[in-house]
Parts: sequence; structure tokens; C-alpha cells
Amino acid sequence: MTTFYQSQLAILLFTCAIFVLLQRYLLRKALQHGPRQEHAIGPAVVTKLTRQYLWVYGLAMGADWLQGPYVYSIYQEQYGLSERMVALLFVLGFLTAGVAAPAVGVWADQYGRKRMCMIFCVTYSCACAIIQIPSLPVLFLGRLLGGFSTAILFSCFESWLVSSANILSLPSRDLSTILGHASFVNSITATAAGVLSNKLVEYSSSYSSPFLASGALLLLNLVVIWASWNENHGGASASVQELFNVRRLSKAWSVVCSDRRLFVLGLIQTCFEGSMYIFVFLWVPFLQEAAPSDQTLPLGYIFSCFMLSMTLGALLYNCIISFSHSTSPTDPSSHDHTVTLHAKFSSAVCTASALAFVLSISTESEHKRFWSFCAFEACVGMYYPVQGMLRGKLVPDEHRATLSSLFRVPLNVFVVVSLMAGVASARHFVLVVCAILLLLTALVTAASLLGRAKSPPLASQRAQ
Repeated sequence: MTTFYQSQLAILLFTCAIFVLLQRYLLRKALQHGPRQEHAIGPAVVTKLTRQYLWVYGLAMGADWLQGPYVYSIYQEQYGLSERMVALLFVLGFLTAGVAAPAVGVWADQYGRKRMCMIFCVTYSCACAIIQIPSLPVLFLGRLLGGFSTAILFSCFESWLVSSANILSLPSRDLSTILGHASFVNSITATAAGVLSNKLVEYSSSYSSPFLASGALLLLNLVVIWASWNENHGGASASVQELFNVRRLSKAWSVVCSDRRLFVLGLIQTCFEGSMYIFVFLWVPFLQEAAPSDQTLPLGYIFSCFMLSMTLGALLYNCIISFSHSTSPTDPSSHDHTVTLHAKFSSAVCTASALAFVLSISTESEHKRFWSFCAFEACVGMYYPVQGMLRGKLVPDEHRATLSSLFRVPLNVFVVVSLMAGVASARHFVLVVCAILLLLTALVTAASLLGRAKSPPLASQRAQ
């Protein structure tokens, strides 16, 4: 069984290498023949921002991915918890992330995105240390810290990048390229993390060793952020006494109410990322269900295959963007062109993800399920830069982290309800529901964003 997954890993590596060469060719072609921008920022500025962000983002995601293959296994197989209790631990993490999300966004906008990212490194490393203790109350505490850290990870890092790009007046092409590179780095980091975690478990005979390595990476990242990032904020600061800053939250909510496209962004994030997090919980038992009972799945290699698939998705996004820049008769950095292109991307990604889930449900073959999950991960690789660009164009900078965090509230509610509904006993039903929601999201995105692409960009407005 291990030989099969090692061969699939090699095939995916070879395919990624081909796409890397194709991406470089298309990028050179875009630079030679694409429309020129009158006020382009110097390449040294773009390169510096790219390196600042990618080093930090790669370390943060690498620390997160090191834990990925064995979160389920350490709870159930090493500590002997029931699948229902494991689901409850997952639910606690998502609930914490949902409750903390509004406060995290406000704190990041008010007190600084760099500061919140440094806090993430501290809290998540503490969670990695706590999971070493096989005591249920302590494990619950670890999930609380992990949920709070996740709320920071998926809102503050991107907010720092987009805000920094706006401060430097970077054109959309450069921001799109950085986000595409970030998705690529995320995928490569995750692939390496999967192999490393597998080796750590083999050598230590313990599922807890990847978490120790993750904690070490987080402490290293803390130093990198402190040394290399500049601080940036959102709008004017509010009263320190207002812990959750209700006034600021209501102001951000009024921005959402002023443009239904922001509701659509929230819908995309809820349905796609909700399906993704449910998949994180489901893929191990789903493949175990189809595998021979006398064989153990090489989870690290499978995880690395998934991450290489995500790399392919990120490379495909970069190739299409580069091709669009070289052939578009209009300015590829214009608001209308960027929103239209990425709205089409978003609809296609949601549709393809739904089809991948349908295929996994309709077969009992372990290998077919594996490849359908690889297809879904490729969609994940495309989703992150697409959603990041849509947020960058449509969300006002003053409330960027606040709105990114607010969008995570329905996301976490969706995941919690799905897990509490009985994922263990209704895996197929849950994936069917996810597929239906993804198809509906694709339709709503096409109707709302494509139909209103020419509306004024809220990201260029300032809150009154």
C-alpha cells in the first residue's frame, strides 16, 4: 500500500515540475507582451514584500500542516478517545475560532496585524505543548488555544499583506502574483510537512512528535515576524475598554450591508472552507473504510499527495493569470477585469469541488476516493488566491481584518453543526450536503459577482 502512494507522490511531483516550467514561460510572455502600467512599482519593492510575507506565511502554514495528518490519530489511536469525543474536540476548536473571530479582527485592525501574528505564534506553540499531555481537560484547553490561533492565522496574515500592498500602491497584478506564490509556498510547505511528520512518527513511534516540531517552527516564526515585518493597522482606534469593540463591529457590518457582494464573499468562505474543514475530519476514516482491514494507511504520504495536488491548483491559477495578462485587450489590473476573472474562477472552483465529492461518494474503491480527494485539494490550491484577490478588491482596508474574521463566524457555525449532527455515522450524507452547498454557491457567485463586476470597488473607499 505504501508503494502505491509513493508512486502517486512521484507522479504528482513530476506533474508539478511541468507546471512550474509552464508558469515561468507564461510569466515571461506576459511581461513581454502584456499591457504596460504607467505607474508600476519598482521590482525591488515587490520582491522585498514578497519575501517578507512568504517566509512568515510559509513558516506559519508549515507549523499548521505538520499537525494535519495526525490530529485525528493522536486523539483516537494514541489516547484511545472515541470518534464522538474526537468530534467534540474538533467542535470545541471551531466554536472557539467562531467566538474569537470578531474580536481577533477588531484587535488586529486596531492594535496591529503584526502584533496579532506574533500572538498567534505564542498561543499556537502553547497548544502544541499542551497536546503532549493525555488528559481530557488539558486537551480541551489545547483546543481552545488552537481555535483562537486559527482565527488569527486565517485573517491577520492576509490582512497584513493586502494592507502593506495598498500602502505601497502595488498594482493588482503584483498582489495577485504574491497571493499565487503564497498558495504555491503553502502547498509545497504542506507536502514537505506531510513527509516530515510521517518520518517523525516512524522514528519516534509517537503521534505527538510532529506537534513538538510544529511548536519549534512557531517560535522561529515569532522571531522572523519581529525582525522583518512593519506594523500596519485599520481605521482609527476605538476605546480600549471595549473588549469586543461593538461600535467597530457594527460599523464593519454596515459596510457589508451596503454591498451584497460582500455577503457573497461570506457565503463562499462559509461553504467552501466549511467543506474543507469537514473534509479534514473525514478523509482519514473515509479512506480507512475503503482500505483492506489488515493494512495501515501511510497517512503522511497520503497527506503529501494531497498537498502536491494543492500545489497543482496554485500553479494552474498562476498559469491562467499569466495567460490572461498576456492576452487581455484591457488593463488586467483594472477593477472590472480582476473581479470578473476571479468570480469566474470562484464559480469553477466550487463546481469542481462539488463534483469531486460526488465522485468520492459514488465509489467504494480506495484509489478512486484518493484521487477524488486529490482533485478537491487542487481546488483548494486555487481557492485561496482567488478568494484573497476578491477580498482585496471588494473589502475596504479600514475593516479588512474585522470583516475577514466576521466571515469566519458562519463558517465555524456550519462546521460545528455538521460535526455535531453525527459525522461518524453519516459521512456520505455530510459530503452530499457539502456538494449541494458548493453547487449553490457557484450559482450565486456567478449571478452576483459577474453581474455586478462594474460596481465601484469598496476596497478603495474609506469609512466615514
